[in-house]
Amino acid sequence: MKTTLIITFITIFQINAQSDSNLINHYEAYRVQMQQQGDIQGIINAMTHLIVLEPNVSRKDTLAAIYMNEGKYKQALSLVGIEKSELDTSISTEVKAYSLKALNEPARAIEFFEVLFKLNPTPNLAYELADLKIQIGDITTAALNITYGIANASQDMMKAYFETKPAYQVPLKAGFLYLKAISKFTENSETNHDASVLILDEALQIAPNFNLANIAKEAILSQKAAITKEE
Repeated sequence: MKTTLIITFITIFQINAQSDSNLINHYEAYRVQMQQQGDIQGIINAMTHLIVLEPNVSRKDTLAAIYMNEGKYKQALSLVGIEKSELDTSISTEVKAYSLKALNEPARAIEFFEVLFKLNPTPNLAYELADLKIQIGDITTAALNITYGIANASQDMMKAYFETKPAYQVPLKAGFLYLKAISKFTENSETNHDASVLILDEALQIAPNFNLANIAKEAILSQKAAITKEE
């Protein structure tokens, strides 16, 4: 009787294993087909099934990255979490950084951008850090990122801005000068009008189409005029 039960359990286990294996092969083939067709939702569906059938870090990180690229930041973070962990991969760290930034969580995002910057310091990451630090009022360390960026941004590096439609690009160095001007103005919005405008003019010399810099310049000059009028 015991022998019969053992054989039955082994048989059931083998059948289930074969069934799972067949499903994994099916959804892997389905994922490849969806990728060839450029069907993002199909890829998401396939990856979700694969994670359920055979969960692993690589698949989870890949799906999280797909969600992030599609602007589904909450779904991305539901896969990788929002806490810093020794088990974080470079992909999951990137997902956490950019998703938290997109969800307007600058302080949390900075933590992960700092990790990325330590792994591979680049002017683009320095820009992200400086921008986020200015948002939370950390002007001192933002200045370090800005200095690094201005020194290391090559002429071919560009930065995209999306406050207009269509979006536009300017040289990354001009972007850093814009951040430097905003940082300078944030230090003292009562007295640093002229110094900030001078830096913005430097950015506009590099990129005359820099709409955001023009908007900032007009706003700062308008505030200066209002203060002067009150005096």
